[in-house]
Parts: sequence; structure tokens; C-alpha cells
Amino acid sequence: MELGLTGKAALITGASRGIGAAIAAELAREGVHVCLAARDAAKLNAVALRLTSATVRTAVHVADLREPQAAAAAVAAAVAAFGRLDILVNNAGATKRADFFALTDADFHDGFELKFHGAVRATRAAWPHLRATRGTVINIVGVGARSGAADFTIGGAVNAAMLNFTKAMADIGIQQGVRVNAINPGLIATDRFNGNVERIMLERSITREQAIAARLATHGTTRVGQPAEIGGLAAYLASGQADFIQGALIDIDGGATRAL
Repeated sequence: MELGLTGKAALITGASRGIGAAIAAELAREGVHVCLAARDAAKLNAVALRLTSATVRTAVHVADLREPQAAAAAVAAAVAAFGRLDILVNNAGATKRADFFALTDADFHDGFELKFHGAVRATRAAWPHLRATRGTVINIVGVGARSGAADFTIGGAVNAAMLNFTKAMADIGIQQGVRVNAINPGLIATDRFNGNVERIMLERSITREQAIAARLATHGTTRVGQPAEIGGLAAYLASGQADFIQGALIDIDGGATRAL
């Protein structure tokens, strides 16, 4: 399918690895110039080196989106590099997973500051540019927003807030020409998933294969998703092929989410 994205410009936060890097790779394959933002300069540069080509330009912006001015600076860096901004992918953000009574106020603050407030600030800063290009915002959220889990009290709350924010900005975007949608990944083979698998291995004294099987059984699915699958969906949502998709909250989790 021809997505018609050649020559457009994107800012992807949390782009140094995992889902963010996969989204950047898929957009680059479609001819999009990509600005990669995250905290790890070495990993960002490695991703940029892989994606830069004769037709695709890349830029790297090292930032900690917990800092109040960081998101606006990342947007400014993307616009300075490419002269425009068509696509904002809010992907940065990891939340601490633990027993609720072991979590502190600081843990909750950190989770909201990076993922929720980082996305809010990036969207605010990018909005005038996206209006000018009739662009799009794609929020990478997570199926944990759909239901509560005992060890995911921070992540579930942050993700639920992200989904509501997506709907609110989509409502604004209808009249202002900016499409806003969210992707909810399920179990995806990222460093974070591997960390959770290792935690289960230690807690239960079981093998890696048994730990993965336990995670799949909890979700009622048969396999772990791949970051490239999220990348493909993000590229489609960024394209004109998805022009009538606005305010959608799309689960990509192998069928794990069964609620309406």
C-alpha cells in the first residue's frame, strides 16, 4: 500500500530502542525524515545511523522529557532540522511496576511527569506546526489503561489519562485539522518486556520459557508481539489512508483485551 508519506517530517520520543525505534524505522522506510528524541545519546545515534539514507534525513535530540522545557525543545529541534513537522509520536515513558504499598509519591510523580506531562507538553508545542501541515499526533499508550492490575497502579492510571487526553485533543483537532489517535500495545518484545520476564523468573524460580508462558497465559494470547508491528500501524495512522480515523484508541495485543 502506498502511504504517501515521502518528504514528511516526524518527531518520535522514546526513539532510542524498542517500539519508538521501530516506529522511526517504519516511517523512514516510507520516506519520512525523522527526529529521534530520548535520553541516551549513544543509542539515538546508533538508530539514526541505521535510518539515514540518500532520501531520508535524521536528527537526534537528547532530552529528558521530565524536564518542563524538554518537550518544546525537542519540537523546536525537529522543525529546525526539517523546516516542518507533520507527525508527532508520543512514545516516551516507562512506569514503575510494583506492589502498590511499596510505591511512593515520587514514583507516581515520575510516571506521570515523563509519560503524561511529556506528551501534553510535546503536543502543545507541536500543535501550531501540525495545524500548518494538517498533521497528526499518535500516542503510544498501552492496554493497561483498559483494566486495573495490582502491580500496575501507576502505569494503568497514567495510561488511562493518556487515552482521555487523546480523545480530548482529537475533539479539538476535528476543527483545527489535526488528527489524534492512540495505539495500545499489549505484550511486545521490548527491553521492558524482557525485564518483566526476568522479574517473574526470579520471583517464581522458573525458566525464561516458563515465565513467558505465564505472561501469555495471563493475557490469554498465544504469542508476543513485535515492535515492527506497532511501527506498521503507526505509519498507517500517520498516512492519508487513515484520514477518517480520529480519536481512535486501537488495541494491538493479540486479542488480550476483551472488554468493549
